[in-house]
Amino acid sequence: MAILRSKSTRMTVWEHLQELRTRLVHSAIAVVAAFAGLYMFRFHLWAWTQKPFLEAMARQTRVPVAQLQPWAFTDLMEPFVSLMRLTFWAAAFLAAPYLFYQLWAFIRPALHDRERRMVIPFVLVTSAMFIGGAAFAYCEAFKFLGDILFQEATRAGLRANMHIDSYLDLFLYTLLTTGIMFEMPVLAFFLAKFRIITVRWLLKFWRHSTIVILLVSAFLTPGDVVATMVFFSVILEALYFVSVAVVWVVQPRS
Repeated sequence: MAILRSKSTRMTVWEHLQELRTRLVHSAIAVVAAFAGLYMFRFHLWAWTQKPFLEAMARQTRVPVAQLQPWAFTDLMEPFVSLMRLTFWAAAFLAAPYLFYQLWAFIRPALHDRERRMVIPFVLVTSAMFIGGAAFAYCEAFKFLGDILFQEATRAGLRANMHIDSYLDLFLYTLLTTGIMFEMPVLAFFLAKFRIITVRWLLKFWRHSTIVILLVSAFLTPGDVVATMVFFSVILEALYFVSVAVVWVVQPRS
């Protein structure tokens, strides 16, 4: 088996695995370097991370943010490990453009010369969509989720006494999932370029895709709150039709 590199050169499976190892090593070095630079700012990162949570809590409890102290820990290692994990994921987000470039460099040998020249648009668009999705989650999705969850807790008369690691699981999961969701138009672009999907096909099966989106949202969104599932379903449905528009623009006319 061989993978097309150019008209005159073919890339063997072993060479392809070596290329994968090289890209993974370069990606790891970039994340480690970003981690080393961000670790000294870990407390600032934590203050930024808990901000939407505290603001949602303040809205529902009517207590000023400065007076809220919802965090607790029962393991001496928990704060240290949690801040290390937060710094690592912040480093991955910071290095996202370079990581997307490494992804492009890995699949580049299988592309034609004309497609290889799309490296800069690919890196810019994929990075912008991923970071834009994470920003949307931070500014809007997490705000929506926090209001719903805290509203339930307040009505039940419960007092917040939360662990950092549990909150980070929810925070990072929401940002990462939404960022990946926003890559749907980019995926549709390449599938259209390779003639795998067409506008007619996407419009024909949009009802089926809606059912799949509801199932995926129910599986991926944290908690069992129906409003949260509907919220993310609407986002995915909107991205689906954005993908339809992208495919209509880029699909081959012949």
